[in-house]
Amino acid sequence: MKNLFDFSEVLTYFFRKPDPNRKSTFNLRVMHGINKVSILIFLVCLIVMAVRLFTR
Repeated sequence: MKNLFDFSEVLTYFFRKPDPNRKSTFNLRVMHGINKVSILIFLVCLIVMAVRLFTR
């Protein structure tokens, strides 16, 4: 059950340093930006759903 709620990989995604061996292109930067926004929206939705579940 502990591994089910392990969000460390998700949270460390926001603080990773770019790989110096890979060339950073515009498309790659935009893709990572969209991924970060979608992860944040997902986590906010999980929090809202949990609050609604426990307040009813």
